[in-house]
Amino acid sequence: MDEALRNPAKRVVGLKQVLRAVKAGQAKEVYLCKDADEFIYRQVEQACEEHGVPVISLDSMEALGKACLIAVKTATAAILS
Repeated sequence: MDEALRNPAKRVVGLKQVLRAVKAGQAKEVYLCKDADEFIYRQVEQACEEHGVPVISLDSMEALGKACLIAVKTATAAILS
């Protein structure tokens, strides 16, 4: 996974922040977990498709949370440009 996930200044975590970054054109790439709620998965996937942001699929929300150095699971995170 991208080293930028560990740097809070270079990434955002969570549905609202990721969608905001994608729609504002600030997201370089988005990580999206396959075990996320289907509603969340579809929202992020659609926003990324509309704005031309590449999506990297991961298997586990727990693994993404750990990669972002946060103590909770997360469904999605974005690397900022």
